[in-house]
Amino acid sequence: MISIITAVHNQLAMNKLFAHSLSKYSTMPFELIIIDNASTDGSADFFASVGAKVIRNTQNFSYPYTQNQGIKIATGNVFAFLNNDIIVCPNWDKLLLETMQANKLDIVTSCGIEQVENKQATILLRRKWNYAKNFVNLFPTSQNSLRLMHKLMYGNWEKFCTSRDQKFHNQVKEGFVGHSVFCTRRALDLIGPWDEKLQAADFDIYMRSKKRNIAFGDIKPCHIALNIYNHHYIRLTVRSKPIPFADAANIIKFEDKWSDTERKALLKDIEL
Repeated sequence: MISIITAVHNQLAMNKLFAHSLSKYSTMPFELIIIDNASTDGSADFFASVGAKVIRNTQNFSYPYTQNQGIKIATGNVFAFLNNDIIVCPNWDKLLLETMQANKLDIVTSCGIEQVENKQATILLRRKWNYAKNFVNLFPTSQNSLRLMHKLMYGNWEKFCTSRDQKFHNQVKEGFVGHSVFCTRRALDLIGPWDEKLQAADFDIYMRSKKRNIAFGDIKPCHIALNIYNHHYIRLTVRSKPIPFADAANIIKFEDKWSDTERKALLKDIEL
């Protein structure tokens, strides 16, 4: 069982696409845990109607706080911490477990527009995405406009993803892409839950896994699965103008936790 943990604040159109992609492209049983941060557009009720376990917060909380809320009620042995503004690739769950097992990994992320196999390929993807999103942003955000962005970007989504898996099956590289983070229960036992002081909590997960790897060697640092490509509607959440976090006073800067020396030592092997 995979426990999918996702926080939302409004964005009903995107939430429906996200749920549809999970239903269409998952091949194994999963539980969907939604942490609803005071949505006013019916998002919580929508997710409840499709069988998700819904935690209904009365305020908008930060990303790491909500992920820890989800962990507390999750029953799976593998956690999928997914943004709500993504479209998963076909067979993402099967490919995930195969890739983790083949590479003996406890923490992986998908790849995506933010980072793929090399800098040049990433640059080309980002240019194409900027074209697609800027054209469609002329229209109000809706399921149709979001689908059009995706279509302009990839054409045939299934064909695009299948081609990547054929080219990069079970291939990984050290690093992280934050919109889709996967880990085992064992990983959380070793490095701990999400740090609720850091909004850049995905970055922190990589840092802690790398530090643990160097110190004890009992877990590999986070890696990117190059054959699992999830599409991310970058900055969609920011454009929706969410209300301030209820726990904003508790959040510190990434640099306040990790010194320059630590960052240089732990990040020297990855592309950012």
